Amino acid sequence: MRTYYTFEEHLKESLKDPEFRKVWEDSEVEYQLACQLIEKRLARKMSQRQLAKKAKTTQSVICHIETMDANPSLFLLKKIASALNTTIHITL
Repeated sequence: MRTYYTFEEHLKESLKDPEFRKVWEDSEVEYQLACQLIEKRLARKMSQRQLAKKAKTTQSVICHIETMDANPSLFLLKKIASALNTTIHITL
């Protein structure tokens, strides 16, 4: 008898619920932003605090973006991109 339940199994089951599926799909942009921000920051061996200082914001703001708990302005994203020596590309 199996005594564990993997995340993948849980997600597959949860995605059968149309309401959950919509929320999951609607969060894709925030998820991609968070992943790319974390990836760029870690590639540059920067802490959240170091990035925040360089972007003239707070560590809390960086944390909220990375945990998909924020709706950052384009102005802020440009400051963060500049601090990471990268650029922003937006498509619709």
